[in-house]
Amino acid sequence: MDSIPALTIEDVANIDGILQDYLQKSESDLAVIIDKGGNVISQYGDLEVMDVTIIAALAAGSFAATKELARRIGEIEFNALYHQGNGSHIFMNSVDDDTIMITVFGGQTTVGLVRFYSTSCASSLAAVLKGLREKSNPGFQFEVGDIATARMAEG
Repeated sequence: MDSIPALTIEDVANIDGILQDYLQKSESDLAVIIDKGGNVISQYGDLEVMDVTIIAALAAGSFAATKELARRIGEIEFNALYHQGNGSHIFMNSVDDDTIMITVFGGQTTVGLVRFYSTSCASSLAAVLKGLREKSNPGFQFEVGDIATARMAEG
């Protein structure tokens, strides 16, 4: 699992802008971005709705459990989960291989609207997170000749 680097103020503002737009369009209450280990990366919206850290841990566990369920029926994984309550509902979807978005919404909207807008939001977030990962880990490159040159310099 790729880790998310420390976010700058600009990174947070960029992610918050994406989440704000998503919440307005989907008419949802809260969006939380977590890694698959249950760590909160970002959150936007009505934070009075729930204890975000507990929900993040439980959502990560739920995604892990359903991955095994999917495998049992021949799927790689389910990329979205929906839990319907009497008043509040939770929709969770994959952003990328390492990240999940949790959306909390009530009766003012529908799961169809949330699901529709979550797709483009997840794509936008995936692009931002990919850029952050590349920025913090530009990669390690070497040539085989470098090893021979280093050995000759030692000897």
